Amino acid sequence: MSGTTRLRYGELANDAGQQTPPALDALKLRDTKDWKLIGKPTKRLDTPEKITGKARFGMDVQFEGLLTAVVLRSPVFGGTVKSFDATKARAVAGVRNVVQVPSGVAVIADHYWAAKLGRDALQVVWEAGDGAQLDSTALRQQFSQLATEEGPTAVRAGDVMAALGKAAKTVEAEYAVPYLAHAAMEPLNCTVKIGDGECDIWCGTQFPTLDQNSAARILGNPPEKIRIHTPFLGGGFGRRATPTSDVVSEAVEVAKAAKAPVKTVWTREDDTRGGYYRSAFVERIKVGLGEDGLPTAWHQVMVGQSIMAGTFMEAMMVKDGIDATSTEGVANSPYVLGTPAHRVDLHSPKTGIPVLWWRSVGHSVNGFVMEGVVDELAHAAGQDPVEYRRTLLKDHPRHLAALNLAAEKFGWGTPPAQDRGHGIAVHESFGSYVAQAAEVSIEEGRIRVHRVVCAIDCGVAVNPAGVQAQMESGIVFGLSAALHSTLTLREGQVQESNFHDYPVLRMNEMPQVEVHIVPSTERMGGVGEPGTPPIAPAVANAVFALTGQRLRELPLRLPTSTSSMPTA
Repeated sequence: MSGTTRLRYGELANDAGQQTPPALDALKLRDTKDWKLIGKPTKRLDTPEKITGKARFGMDVQFEGLLTAVVLRSPVFGGTVKSFDATKARAVAGVRNVVQVPSGVAVIADHYWAAKLGRDALQVVWEAGDGAQLDSTALRQQFSQLATEEGPTAVRAGDVMAALGKAAKTVEAEYAVPYLAHAAMEPLNCTVKIGDGECDIWCGTQFPTLDQNSAARILGNPPEKIRIHTPFLGGGFGRRATPTSDVVSEAVEVAKAAKAPVKTVWTREDDTRGGYYRSAFVERIKVGLGEDGLPTAWHQVMVGQSIMAGTFMEAMMVKDGIDATSTEGVANSPYVLGTPAHRVDLHSPKTGIPVLWWRSVGHSVNGFVMEGVVDELAHAAGQDPVEYRRTLLKDHPRHLAALNLAAEKFGWGTPPAQDRGHGIAVHESFGSYVAQAAEVSIEEGRIRVHRVVCAIDCGVAVNPAGVQAQMESGIVFGLSAALHSTLTLREGQVQESNFHDYPVLRMNEMPQVEVHIVPSTERMGGVGEPGTPPIAPAVANAVFALTGQRLRELPLRLPTSTSSMPTA
């Protein structure tokens, strides 16, 4: 372990070796600046099971009489079954039944491979509907056009247009991010056993209570008669927490139609092409700078689908046309709110593409946008990116603490080695403040990230080892999106299918990562998601420092780059 993430909270000592009692006096720590963590790191309670292979995931569920099903779903979002011929599917050895369910046609068999071969043999005629017209290039253009128009306003102060007219200099930019899949390592799966007025469900779910209620509605049983068993899940990132309970609902429908216990399995291709996704966004920003280089006017127009619209959470999360999960990280940004005249507008177009929260939700988009724009402002003002942020964040001590620690540990200000570039970003999300500095180079036209230094103020760090692991995980997840991942639609169909054409970061691309925790007695924030937003802008800003090319769209592509695929 590195930095101050070496030890568990409660084992603290100063440079003189004086140790605090196990029950830490928080007020005393607040006045003691030189405390550091020492001793042995704590571990997650599930670590031994996972490293020995004893951990039981949803895919591992097996018992006597359990069948396996795969479902053929419409290749186009919103499509429905017009007709199907299951003659060839039923002829496959091991296939027990073929049934239509609300989501498509299920092939039920003795084991997965028989179900998969049976599905391959199915002949289905689909009623495609309007979804067949979806095209990601056209959507990108539509979003870009919408970003030139005013929309519902999330936050505003002063006369932005008048202030822009008086600015000494203006900076304009358009940033964009694509639709993204969650790409969890364990494919989606759910096992359902329906008994006499009861039902047992085994699923690695992030929404067990909602799933319980969804199953109860389908079966007509009271929720207390639905037992949800939650084995480990092999990655969720939001995908296993859908407002529609799509995975569990479908599995219940299949088991109900089969009149037998069934494990319904999604292939990786099923999930990559069948939703749900992080929404694509386009954001246009125009910032006016004063003679001192600081913002005097900030106008930002955001365009992207709402993940709350049409769900049971819409009434709570969408107010006056503004989905708070779309604007988080912008409408409450210290950069925006610290600008005398500011306005943030949001368009939430409806496309028919199913969208959902994705690790760090709106911050996954807006961390990239805001920290990219601020870096542009620093260069337009002729100032060092860290010093410029320090000025803008002078009234935000927790942002500053993370920024300063990351800059110090990274060695910011030391000239980079030849053919290397340095970039930095700081962003608050879920109550935690994270700064990351990155060192990059360009190898054969591709961006290579060599080193990332991360600093986090998450309030009281009960388990520093867990904080470190989550920061490392968030950085890896964010780098996949920053360097590789994108979904494209043509004629309503997602073109990517598996890790060969929807790549995630590979082991040989992993940078050296250092994680440092800001000593804090503030209330605890999250650590599962805040590590993701700063990494893409830190890398993009480092690329600019190295090449002079400002990359405003994810995944990051140099104009000379011809391939998105990582080397083997």
